[in-house]
Amino acid sequence: MDPKKGMEYLIENSLVENTPQDVATFMYTAQGLSKTAIGQYLGERNAFNQDALKSFVNLHEFSQTNLVQALRHFLWSFRLPGEAQKIDRMMEQFADRYCQLNPGVFSSTDACYVLSFALIMLNTSLHNPNVKDKLTPDAFVAMNRGLQTDQQQDDLSRELIMDLYNSIKREPLKIPEDEMEDLMFTFFNPVKEGWLFKRGGRCKTWKRRWFILNDGCLYYFQYTTDKEPKGIIPLENVCVRGVSDRAKPNCFELYSTSTEYVKACKMDSFGKVIEGNHKVFRISASTEEEQDGWIRSISSAISENPIHDLINQRKRRSRIASTE
Repeated sequence: MDPKKGMEYLIENSLVENTPQDVATFMYTAQGLSKTAIGQYLGERNAFNQDALKSFVNLHEFSQTNLVQALRHFLWSFRLPGEAQKIDRMMEQFADRYCQLNPGVFSSTDACYVLSFALIMLNTSLHNPNVKDKLTPDAFVAMNRGLQTDQQQDDLSRELIMDLYNSIKREPLKIPEDEMEDLMFTFFNPVKEGWLFKRGGRCKTWKRRWFILNDGCLYYFQYTTDKEPKGIIPLENVCVRGVSDRAKPNCFELYSTSTEYVKACKMDSFGKVIEGNHKVFRISASTEEEQDGWIRSISSAISENPIHDLINQRKRRSRIASTE
Protein backbone atom coordinates (compact mmCIF):
# COMPACT_ATOMS: atom_id res chain seq x y z
CA MET A 1 0.00 0.00 0.00
CA ASP A 2 1.08 3.57 -0.68
CA PRO A 3 2.38 4.86 2.71
CA LYS A 4 0.47 8.13 2.27
CA LYS A 5 -2.83 6.29 1.77
CA GLY A 6 -2.00 3.91 4.59
CA MET A 7 -1.40 6.77 7.02
CA GLU A 8 -4.58 8.52 5.86
CA TYR A 9 -6.51 5.33 6.65
CA LEU A 10 -5.00 5.10 10.14
CA ILE A 11 -5.81 8.76 10.85
CA GLU A 12 -9.38 8.53 9.49
CA ASN A 13 -10.04 5.52 11.73
CA SER A 14 -8.56 7.27 14.80
CA LEU A 15 -5.69 4.78 15.08
CA VAL A 16 -3.15 7.60 14.82
CA GLU A 17 -3.64 11.26 15.73
CA ASN A 18 -3.45 13.73 12.85
CA THR A 19 -0.27 15.40 14.12
CA PRO A 20 3.32 15.10 12.89
CA GLN A 21 4.44 14.10 16.40
CA ASP A 22 1.96 11.22 16.68
CA VAL A 23 2.70 10.00 13.15
CA ALA A 24 6.44 10.05 13.93
CA THR A 25 5.97 8.20 17.22
CA PHE A 26 3.87 5.53 15.48
CA MET A 27 6.54 5.00 12.81
CA TYR A 28 9.32 4.89 15.39
CA THR A 29 7.68 2.50 17.86
CA ALA A 30 5.23 0.28 15.93
CA GLN A 31 6.39 -3.25 15.13
CA GLY A 32 6.33 -4.84 11.68
CA LEU A 33 6.14 -1.67 9.57
CA SER A 34 7.91 -1.57 6.21
CA LYS A 35 11.06 0.47 6.76
CA THR A 36 11.07 1.25 3.04
CA ALA A 37 7.61 2.81 3.35
CA ILE A 38 8.72 4.79 6.43
CA GLY A 39 11.62 6.23 4.45
CA GLN A 40 9.42 7.13 1.50
CA TYR A 41 6.81 8.83 3.70
CA LEU A 42 9.28 10.84 5.77
CA GLY A 43 11.19 11.92 2.67
CA GLU A 44 8.21 13.68 1.08
CA ARG A 45 8.49 17.42 0.60
CA ASN A 46 5.21 18.76 2.00
CA ALA A 47 5.16 20.56 5.36
CA PHE A 48 3.34 17.85 7.34
CA ASN A 49 5.78 15.13 6.27
CA GLN A 50 8.75 17.40 6.96
CA ASP A 51 7.46 18.09 10.47
CA ALA A 52 6.95 14.34 10.95
CA LEU A 53 10.52 13.74 9.78
CA LYS A 54 11.88 16.24 12.31
CA SER A 55 9.85 14.65 15.10
CA PHE A 56 10.98 11.18 14.00
CA VAL A 57 14.67 12.17 14.06
CA ASN A 58 14.22 13.87 17.46
CA LEU A 59 13.09 10.53 18.91
CA HIS A 60 16.65 9.26 18.41
CA GLU A 61 19.11 9.66 21.27
CA PHE A 62 22.64 10.46 20.06
CA SER A 63 24.10 12.10 23.19
CA GLN A 64 27.77 11.24 23.87
CA THR A 65 27.74 8.88 20.87
CA ASN A 66 30.37 8.93 18.14
CA LEU A 67 29.17 9.66 14.62
CA VAL A 68 29.41 6.08 13.32
CA GLN A 69 27.32 4.68 16.19
CA ALA A 70 24.75 7.44 15.72
CA LEU A 71 24.55 6.59 12.01
CA ARG A 72 24.10 2.90 12.81
CA HIS A 73 21.17 3.73 15.08
CA PHE A 74 19.61 6.21 12.64
CA LEU A 75 19.93 4.15 9.44
CA TRP A 76 18.45 1.06 11.09
CA SER A 77 15.19 2.83 11.97
CA PHE A 78 14.09 3.22 8.33
CA ARG A 79 15.30 2.55 4.79
CA LEU A 80 16.90 5.49 2.96
CA PRO A 81 14.89 6.22 -0.20
CA GLY A 82 16.59 6.31 -3.57
CA GLU A 83 15.90 9.92 -4.49
CA ALA A 84 18.77 12.29 -3.77
CA GLN A 85 16.60 15.17 -2.55
CA LYS A 86 14.82 12.93 -0.03
CA ILE A 87 18.16 11.66 1.25
CA ASP A 88 19.36 15.26 1.53
CA ARG A 89 16.42 16.27 3.73
CA MET A 90 16.82 13.24 5.99
CA MET A 91 20.57 13.58 6.44
CA GLU A 92 20.21 17.30 7.13
CA GLN A 93 17.81 16.53 9.99
CA PHE A 94 20.22 13.87 11.27
CA ALA A 95 23.13 16.35 11.27
CA ASP A 96 21.01 18.97 13.07
CA ARG A 97 20.00 16.47 15.76
CA TYR A 98 23.51 15.11 16.25
CA CYS A 99 25.03 18.58 16.61
CA GLN A 100 22.24 19.65 18.98
CA LEU A 101 23.01 16.70 21.31
CA ASN A 102 26.80 16.89 20.90
CA PRO A 103 27.74 20.58 20.91
CA GLY A 104 31.35 21.42 20.13
CA VAL A 105 32.13 18.28 18.10
CA PHE A 106 31.61 20.04 14.78
CA SER A 107 31.93 23.69 13.87
CA SER A 108 28.70 23.49 11.86
CA THR A 109 25.94 21.07 10.87
CA ASP A 110 27.36 21.20 7.34
CA ALA A 111 30.58 19.55 8.56
CA CYS A 112 28.57 16.82 10.28
CA TYR A 113 26.42 16.37 7.17
CA VAL A 114 29.41 16.01 4.81
CA LEU A 115 31.28 13.58 7.09
CA SER A 116 28.12 11.48 7.54
CA PHE A 117 27.78 11.13 3.77
CA ALA A 118 31.49 10.32 3.52
CA LEU A 119 30.99 7.46 5.99
CA ILE A 120 28.06 6.07 4.00
CA MET A 121 30.18 6.16 0.82
CA LEU A 122 33.09 4.58 2.71
CA ASN A 123 30.79 1.77 3.79
CA THR A 124 29.90 1.09 0.14
CA SER A 125 33.51 1.28 -0.96
CA LEU A 126 34.82 -1.14 1.67
CA HIS A 127 31.99 -3.69 1.74
CA ASN A 128 30.47 -3.76 -1.75
CA PRO A 129 32.22 -6.56 -3.69
CA ASN A 130 31.52 -4.75 -6.97
CA VAL A 131 33.75 -1.84 -5.93
CA LYS A 132 37.26 -2.77 -7.05
CA ASP A 133 39.20 0.34 -5.95
CA LYS A 134 38.68 0.47 -2.18
CA LEU A 135 38.98 3.82 -0.44
CA THR A 136 42.28 3.89 1.45
CA PRO A 137 42.74 5.42 4.92
CA ASP A 138 44.90 8.24 3.52
CA ALA A 139 42.35 9.01 0.81
CA PHE A 140 39.53 9.09 3.36
CA VAL A 141 41.49 11.45 5.62
CA ALA A 142 42.29 13.70 2.65
CA MET A 143 38.68 13.91 1.43
CA ASN A 144 37.54 15.05 4.88
CA ARG A 145 40.27 17.60 5.50
CA GLY A 146 39.10 21.19 6.01
CA LEU A 147 35.53 20.39 7.12
CA GLN A 148 35.82 22.57 10.23
CA THR A 149 35.47 26.01 8.65
CA ASP A 150 35.43 27.90 11.97
CA GLN A 151 38.90 29.43 12.26
CA GLN A 152 38.69 29.25 16.05
CA GLN A 153 38.13 25.49 16.00
CA ASP A 154 40.80 22.96 15.04
CA ASP A 155 40.22 20.73 12.03
CA LEU A 156 39.11 17.15 12.66
CA SER A 157 42.15 15.18 13.75
CA ARG A 158 43.58 12.35 11.70
CA GLU A 159 43.16 10.12 14.75
CA LEU A 160 39.41 10.85 14.95
CA ILE A 161 38.85 10.26 11.22
CA MET A 162 40.88 7.03 11.36
CA ASP A 163 38.78 5.81 14.31
CA LEU A 164 35.64 6.34 12.21
CA TYR A 165 37.28 4.65 9.19
CA ASN A 166 38.30 1.59 11.23
CA SER A 167 34.87 1.31 12.81
CA ILE A 168 33.25 1.06 9.36
CA LYS A 169 35.98 -1.32 8.19
CA ARG A 170 35.42 -3.67 11.14
CA GLU A 171 31.63 -3.61 10.96
CA PRO A 172 29.61 -2.38 7.98
CA LEU A 173 26.57 -0.18 8.41
CA LYS A 174 23.50 -2.41 8.44
CA ILE A 175 20.72 -1.32 6.13
CA PRO A 176 17.27 -2.80 6.88
CA GLU A 177 15.79 -4.97 4.14
CA ASP A 178 12.13 -5.60 3.47
CA GLU A 179 12.94 -8.33 0.92
CA MET A 180 10.33 -8.46 -1.85
CA GLU A 181 8.28 -5.69 -0.25
CA ASP A 182 10.94 -3.22 -1.34
CA LEU A 183 10.49 -4.21 -4.96
CA MET A 184 6.70 -4.37 -4.78
CA PHE A 185 6.55 -0.90 -3.18
CA THR A 186 8.70 0.45 -6.01
CA PHE A 187 6.62 -1.20 -8.72
CA PHE A 188 3.27 -0.03 -7.31
CA ASN A 189 4.37 3.62 -7.30
CA PRO A 190 6.07 4.19 -10.66
CA VAL A 191 7.04 7.51 -12.16
CA LYS A 192 6.17 6.05 -15.56
CA GLU A 193 5.22 2.61 -16.90
CA GLY A 194 4.21 1.05 -20.21
CA TRP A 195 4.91 -1.45 -22.98
CA LEU A 196 8.04 -0.87 -25.07
CA PHE A 197 10.24 -2.93 -27.38
CA LYS A 198 13.83 -3.56 -26.22
CA ARG A 199 16.65 -4.61 -28.53
CA GLY A 200 18.84 -7.46 -27.29
CA GLY A 201 22.54 -7.11 -26.45
CA ARG A 202 24.33 -9.91 -28.30
CA CYS A 203 21.34 -10.95 -30.42
CA LYS A 204 19.84 -7.84 -31.97
CA THR A 205 16.27 -9.13 -31.79
CA TRP A 206 13.45 -6.98 -30.46
CA LYS A 207 11.28 -8.16 -27.57
CA ARG A 208 8.21 -6.56 -26.06
CA ARG A 209 8.72 -5.75 -22.39
CA TRP A 210 6.78 -3.96 -19.64
CA PHE A 211 8.91 -1.06 -18.37
CA ILE A 212 8.69 0.71 -15.01
CA LEU A 213 10.63 3.88 -14.15
CA ASN A 214 11.12 4.66 -10.45
CA ASP A 215 13.71 5.27 -7.72
CA GLY A 216 16.46 6.14 -10.19
CA CYS A 217 16.15 2.83 -12.07
CA LEU A 218 14.50 1.50 -15.20
CA TYR A 219 13.01 -1.99 -14.66
CA TYR A 220 11.66 -4.29 -17.37
CA PHE A 221 9.41 -7.36 -17.12
CA GLN A 222 8.19 -10.02 -19.50
CA TYR A 223 4.60 -9.67 -18.21
CA THR A 224 2.79 -7.05 -16.14
CA THR A 225 1.94 -9.74 -13.57
CA ASP A 226 5.59 -10.71 -12.93
CA LYS A 227 6.78 -10.04 -9.38
CA GLU A 228 10.46 -9.83 -10.29
CA PRO A 229 11.97 -7.87 -13.19
CA LYS A 230 13.90 -9.55 -15.96
CA GLY A 231 16.37 -6.67 -15.89
CA ILE A 232 17.34 -3.51 -13.99
CA ILE A 233 19.13 -0.46 -15.43
CA PRO A 234 20.37 2.00 -12.75
CA LEU A 235 20.21 5.53 -14.13
CA GLU A 236 23.71 6.43 -12.97
CA ASN A 237 26.36 7.83 -15.30
CA VAL A 238 24.07 7.41 -18.32
CA CYS A 239 22.33 9.69 -20.80
CA VAL A 240 19.29 9.22 -23.02
CA ARG A 241 18.82 10.36 -26.60
CA GLY A 242 16.44 9.85 -29.48
CA VAL A 243 17.81 7.75 -32.38
CA SER A 244 16.73 6.39 -35.74
CA ASP A 245 16.63 2.65 -36.41
CA ARG A 246 15.74 0.84 -39.63
CA ALA A 247 14.03 -1.98 -37.77
CA LYS A 248 11.79 0.01 -35.41
CA PRO A 249 10.23 3.49 -35.27
CA ASN A 250 10.28 6.01 -32.39
CA CYS A 251 13.53 4.76 -30.86
CA PHE A 252 15.62 6.12 -28.00
CA GLU A 253 18.64 4.71 -26.24
CA LEU A 254 20.52 4.81 -22.96
CA TYR A 255 24.29 5.07 -23.23
CA SER A 256 27.11 5.30 -20.68
CA THR A 257 28.96 8.55 -20.03
CA SER A 258 31.83 6.95 -18.11
CA THR A 259 32.50 3.38 -19.34
CA GLU A 260 32.13 1.32 -22.48
CA TYR A 261 29.14 -0.63 -21.15
CA VAL A 262 25.94 0.52 -19.46
CA LYS A 263 25.79 -0.80 -15.89
CA ALA A 264 22.82 -3.20 -15.66
CA CYS A 265 21.82 -6.68 -14.55
CA LYS A 266 19.32 -9.26 -15.80
CA MET A 267 18.01 -12.76 -15.17
CA ASP A 268 19.35 -15.56 -17.35
CA SER A 269 17.24 -18.56 -18.46
CA PHE A 270 18.10 -20.38 -15.20
CA GLY A 271 16.91 -17.51 -12.98
CA LYS A 272 20.45 -16.44 -12.09
CA VAL A 273 21.28 -12.73 -11.89
CA ILE A 274 24.04 -11.83 -14.34
CA GLU A 275 25.68 -8.59 -15.42
CA GLY A 276 24.38 -7.03 -18.63
CA ASN A 277 26.62 -6.48 -21.65
CA HIS A 278 24.94 -3.60 -23.49
CA LYS A 279 27.00 -0.78 -24.92
CA VAL A 280 23.64 0.95 -25.39
CA PHE A 281 20.08 0.04 -24.44
CA ARG A 282 17.96 0.74 -27.52
CA ILE A 283 14.22 0.93 -26.96
CA SER A 284 11.27 1.54 -29.28
CA ALA A 285 7.95 3.19 -28.40
CA SER A 286 4.70 2.73 -30.31
CA THR A 287 4.25 6.44 -31.05
CA GLU A 288 6.37 9.56 -31.30
CA GLU A 289 4.44 11.05 -28.37
CA GLU A 290 5.32 8.05 -26.18
CA GLN A 291 8.95 8.28 -27.29
CA ASP A 292 9.12 11.95 -26.23
CA GLY A 293 7.39 11.18 -22.94
CA TRP A 294 9.84 8.42 -22.01
CA ILE A 295 12.86 10.55 -22.98
CA ARG A 296 11.60 13.44 -20.80
CA SER A 297 10.84 11.18 -17.83
CA ILE A 298 14.16 9.34 -18.00
CA SER A 299 16.09 12.59 -18.47
CA SER A 300 14.54 14.06 -15.33
CA ALA A 301 15.41 10.88 -13.38
CA ILE A 302 19.03 10.78 -14.53
CA SER A 303 21.83 12.28 -12.49
CA GLU A 304 25.48 11.33 -12.92
CA ASN A 305 26.07 11.42 -9.19
CA PRO A 306 23.38 13.25 -7.17
CA ILE A 307 24.91 12.44 -3.78
CA HIS A 308 28.28 13.90 -4.77
CA ASP A 309 26.46 16.99 -6.03
CA LEU A 310 24.72 17.42 -2.69
CA ILE A 311 27.96 17.04 -0.75
CA ASN A 312 29.82 19.51 -2.98
CA GLN A 313 26.97 22.04 -2.63
CA ARG A 314 27.13 21.70 1.16
CA LYS A 315 30.91 22.14 1.22
CA ARG A 316 30.65 25.28 -0.92
CA ARG A 317 27.92 26.69 1.30
CA SER A 318 29.99 26.01 4.41
CA ARG A 319 33.08 27.73 2.94
CA ILE A 320 31.04 30.78 1.93
CA ALA A 321 29.49 31.03 5.41
CA SER A 322 32.94 30.90 7.05
CA THR A 323 34.18 33.92 5.06
CA GLU A 324 31.20 36.14 5.84
